[in-house]
Amino acid sequence: MELKRVKQILSSSADIEVKYNDTSVWIDEVMEDGQTAVVHLRGPLEERSNVSIADLQEG
Repeated sequence: MELKRVKQILSSSADIEVKYNDTSVWIDEVMEDGQTAVVHLRGPLEERSNVSIADLQEG
């Protein structure tokens, strides 16, 4: 996914599905490097991970 699209999803009020390794995730923020995002799994788990924006896919 491109950085521009990640920022659009973050600013949107819509529920836009994003996947990381075929798992639905929420994007929490974009890191200052512009290449990494902090995400967490949809659901009860709140564990956050730093992942490459290039590895995110719109579901």
